[in-house]
Amino acid sequence: MKYSINPLVRKPGIQQKLVTILFIALIIFIALISIFLTSCQKELEIQTNFPFELEFMPVPKNIVADQTVEILCQIKKEGQYSGTRYFIRYFQYEGQGALMFPDYKPFKMNVLYPVEGEKFKLLYKPKSKESHEFEIWISDNFGNERMAEFSFN
Repeated sequence: MKYSINPLVRKPGIQQKLVTILFIALIIFIALISIFLTSCQKELEIQTNFPFELEFMPVPKNIVADQTVEILCQIKKEGQYSGTRYFIRYFQYEGQGALMFPDYKPFKMNVLYPVEGEKFKLLYKPKSKESHEFEIWISDNFGNERMAEFSFN
């Protein structure tokens, strides 16, 4: 009868357990390496596109020709990004009048004009006695756009 000096050979179940443990350890090691390598990004992701809403102070419902109406507007953003630029355009579908920034020439319809700041003032000057209706569109350089409608008698 031969006896083996190696204790692992005497117990055949231990070899199988060691192989299984090494195999599981190898799988865990590969999984951890995969997780760490795929989660690494060279650049930090910075959110630049923030939706916004428009707020307007109340305006009078009735106006007369050559009376200037002040329209105070504020852009309410959900976040801050210094690279955001805002633009304004308008479309008048009833009446005749002029929309403009103070100390600025009247806007042309459907032409984009840059907006400076998040709070700004617009002036509307009717040129006729009939009712006036127009839309103001504010957009940003990320494609977000909001519309406000104004109506004067």
